[in-house]
Amino acid sequence: MARYHIETYGCTSNRGESRQIERRLRDAGHHRVEGPDEADVAILNTCTVVEKTERNMLRRAEELEDETADLIVTGCMALAQGEEFRDAEVDADVIHWDEVPEAVTNGECPTTTPDAEPVLDGVIGILPIARGCMSDCSYCITKQATGKIDSPPVSENVEKARALVHAGAKEIRITGQDTGVYGWDTGERKLHELLDRICDIEGDFRVRVGMANPKGVHGIREELAEVFAENEKLYNFIHAPVQSGSDDVLGDMRRQHQVSEYVEIVETFDEYLDYWTLSTDFIVGFPTEEEEDHAQSMALLRETRPEKINVTRFSKRPGTDAAEMKGLGGTKKKERSKEMSELKMDVVAEAYDAMVGETHEVLAVEEGTGDSVKCYDEAYRQVIVQNADDHGVEVGDFVDVEITGHSTVYAFGEPV
Repeated sequence: MARYHIETYGCTSNRGESRQIERRLRDAGHHRVEGPDEADVAILNTCTVVEKTERNMLRRAEELEDETADLIVTGCMALAQGEEFRDAEVDADVIHWDEVPEAVTNGECPTTTPDAEPVLDGVIGILPIARGCMSDCSYCITKQATGKIDSPPVSENVEKARALVHAGAKEIRITGQDTGVYGWDTGERKLHELLDRICDIEGDFRVRVGMANPKGVHGIREELAEVFAENEKLYNFIHAPVQSGSDDVLGDMRRQHQVSEYVEIVETFDEYLDYWTLSTDFIVGFPTEEEEDHAQSMALLRETRPEKINVTRFSKRPGTDAAEMKGLGGTKKKERSKEMSELKMDVVAEAYDAMVGETHEVLAVEEGTGDSVKCYDEAYRQVIVQNADDHGVEVGDFVDVEITGHSTVYAFGEPV
């Protein structure tokens, strides 16, 4: 039987695909080892969202090549830029993720049966509800790897969620390149229906919805907000990446939505939910971004005040239309990124500061540093419970805590 070592980089979808690889290998009798030097084969599941990540993936592939007998490279960079590994003379099989189990076992790995026990990451279950997206963003290389959306039936995803719960999952993370357009390829918008049915599954667990672009969410914002309001199992959390506060820049990005639609999503969720978390992304320094455009992004951040914000400097990705545009200088991008990041920290700190003194029910999902556990409250805000053993708090527990303080991007809670 093969000994394998697997490393996963990038988004939750990649981690979900790695779990599926591991499930098939485990069901066939193969076992995982912690280090590549102990393995017969190393598996590198890659990301290529920005240029820095691409460089890191190539470097890690070269390191793994020296540390193990055989190397398999999969994931987004393998699919979108497989030639980069060949040009770097990395001795590896560069293949699609669902070909990995057969490659590890020379074609002798059977297909996993539908009732096979899912692989959990502790008490966290990852549920990829669809692969691909409906967008054609001018800067995105991921589309070259994932293609257009392919949505399995709602019933199939519900059964996968049920299997995760039966296997012990306390938190189900629903993932996809764009969860908001789930079902569009079949002619119906089905995300709200899927969430409602998953919440009907018996058991004590929580559900987190992964990234959903504003265009997909906007068309079903009322239905979605109502599902969130009616189901306590759903974290009151939505990740809708706006990317810019300028409609001109959004047009050049081919983002499909306008700023007003993003604002209407926020207003709708504000109407239905008293306590919720808005997460969004901004790309700073897109080639056509002028000072006025950047100012509009800053103004939108101040107006909507998302509690979680990802700020990324624009990075040219090969094969995309934006890579052909004349870019802004690195100094200008750095200055704008610094300005937005400073505002981000102020906005996030304000949200966590407002929690101090409140009591929230949290779910402990993983061990932290020392004798602490990482938890998430009803709105998927991270709460650290220290001295967990003294309080009898274990991973998988639901606990009422009083928020005693914060460290800008997470809170501290004391069990009550």
